[in-house]
Amino acid sequence: MTVVRYEPWALVSRLQKEVDRLFGAPLTTAADSGAWLPPVDIHEEANQFVLHVDLPGVDPKAVEITSDQGVLTIRGQREDSRKESREGFRRSGEFQRRFSLPESADAQNIKAKVANGVLEVAIPKLAQVQPHKITVEAA
Repeated sequence: MTVVRYEPWALVSRLQKEVDRLFGAPLTTAADSGAWLPPVDIHEEANQFVLHVDLPGVDPKAVEITSDQGVLTIRGQREDSRKESREGFRRSGEFQRRFSLPESADAQNIKAKVANGVLEVAIPKLAQVQPHKITVEAA
């Protein structure tokens, strides 16, 4: 009887190697590239969508928000004034978050403001065309 060793991660490793070969570069994570992903809370209100992005220590002038073809992009950079990072944690780096906008979003009137390290992006909804009843008159 032959003993066959089962390695559950071998398939994942093989898949990553095939993707690396296909695209010609190894896959990197946000931690590997020096980037970081700020947490985002999203909720819907009656007349708008609201995003709250935690950006502690980020200068509001270093944040860029764009809307193009139904995609909202928030990117920026956080600089650390200290030269050393404590316990190996990186305090600076670039970030980028992208969100697909629903069809009901009014991309032309998006507003953003920063308060206490939290970026608030308000995306108003388009006015919905309400159906109306048509009366039939007798001739």
